[in-house]
Amino acid sequence: MIRISQIKLRLKHTKEELEKEISRQLKLTHADFTYKIAKRSIDARKGEVKYVYTVLVSFKDKKLEKKLANGKLKNVSVVAEKTYQFQPMGDRNLSARPVIVGYGPAGMFCAYLLAKYGYRPIIIERGEKVDDRQKSIDSFFETNHLNPESNVLFGEGGAGTFSDGKLNTLVKDKFGRNDYILQTFVTYGADEKIIYDNKPHIGTDVLSQVVKNMREETIKNGGEFYFHSRMDNIEIVNESQKRIHITDTKSGETSVLETELLVLAIGHSARDTFEMLCNKGFIMEPKPFAMGVRIEHPREMIDKSQYGEHFKELPAANYKLTHRARNGRGVYTFCMCPGGYVVNSSSEQERICVNGMSYSGRNGVNSNSAIIVTVSPEDFGSDSVLAGVEFQRNLEHRAYLLGESKVPYQLYGDFKQNTKTTTLGEVNPMIKGQHTMANVREIFPDYISEAVIDGVEAFSSKIKGYNRSDAIISGIEARTSSPVRIVRNDTFESNISGIYPCGEGAGYAGGITSAAMDGMKIAEMIVAKYAPLTD
Repeated sequence: MIRISQIKLRLKHTKEELEKEISRQLKLTHADFTYKIAKRSIDARKGEVKYVYTVLVSFKDKKLEKKLANGKLKNVSVVAEKTYQFQPMGDRNLSARPVIVGYGPAGMFCAYLLAKYGYRPIIIERGEKVDDRQKSIDSFFETNHLNPESNVLFGEGGAGTFSDGKLNTLVKDKFGRNDYILQTFVTYGADEKIIYDNKPHIGTDVLSQVVKNMREETIKNGGEFYFHSRMDNIEIVNESQKRIHITDTKSGETSVLETELLVLAIGHSARDTFEMLCNKGFIMEPKPFAMGVRIEHPREMIDKSQYGEHFKELPAANYKLTHRARNGRGVYTFCMCPGGYVVNSSSEQERICVNGMSYSGRNGVNSNSAIIVTVSPEDFGSDSVLAGVEFQRNLEHRAYLLGESKVPYQLYGDFKQNTKTTTLGEVNPMIKGQHTMANVREIFPDYISEAVIDGVEAFSSKIKGYNRSDAIISGIEARTSSPVRIVRNDTFESNISGIYPCGEGAGYAGGITSAAMDGMKIAEMIVAKYAPLTD
């Protein structure tokens, strides 16, 4: 297979123009080859905006590939196509069906693969099915009455379902897992452009349907789901027998499941589960993470800065910015949501945290991003494994008190001056959930506030107007990644045999795609050791 990179075309080009350019570079007619788009990005440098393609080309006549592989054509190279391989090879018989706790991206792809190949997993999810979950979230935004078991962070699809649905990852993938994930999403309802866009995203509105379709396929292949079912305890009988104690969060009824294999895909906000696991003797360790605020700017301002005069012809612009603050802290943008909204993503009573989300159209009037600052176990004030959890909780409780149970927000200029906002400028907050003006700076230790300001000021040299005084700051963004890691060995098991920590909550991923990859890795480990179920 031949790869051609750096194919540049004008913004309003046709499919035929792309094919013509491929033919020109190869000096062949289109009848001689077939192609697929491997990557598409936007080049807005030098004031001239173009689409840039990388394509993979196959030939009916294999002699042509050999002829073109001589290195004489610019931007042309020979590549081997990566195909994900997943094949059950284990011969050990399972005494019971495997159980997966959590149906975010990690649990979802682990369950999907195990079901597809005959392992009939049982999936426990403390939240609701995605449609019911949407109703609970809408009610929370309107009434401010939180359902701590089913919300923006808990429920079918995990936290990623009610975010932007960003699918880019920094994970180096030589096994084809990333391509498999993207293709699977397309199979179950996502737009095929996520396969090749440089920074792919699905959007909350589309991702919720994709998640539901994948669940239905998992059931079709033998999987079984228990929703609004919270795991409260794990009883270790012996190496091949665990009892999972479950509470139905709607009825209050309790039940027990027996299993040999348990996958803990619990998500990074399952704080009560972390505590239970710690008390049960699971080896865990605190880890650094980051926290800060959300900042909102007019989408048009961001788009114009990124694209110039052509901004109206292009999708809402993305950005990624980093800085080293004067106090030595790392500051960076995170989970940037073009044309999106800030959302109240609280999951515990009397605590406030925020996140960002976009719909597939990314056509909201504001674009927002987290501005987050690195924190480490040295900041947590305790040697406890769960000190990072308590650090988050304390600041989230401050946010709750400051906003009187609503999301507190203020102008960036007032944040710099350390004063409460009382009037707005040209930018209006686009926040889903009840919100109120406050002095957001009162939430944080000084080192976080100072680093946020340093970062925003530095970022204004990259994006004109980024430090405008009427940009909207809201807080607290505290759930960027897990504050703990559940230690696992080379076969991905915890110190308790047959229990597999997985995904973001276990501390091994950071985003939809990397979490899904980790779920796939767990499934690979299971099928390498155990045979599919026969009844």
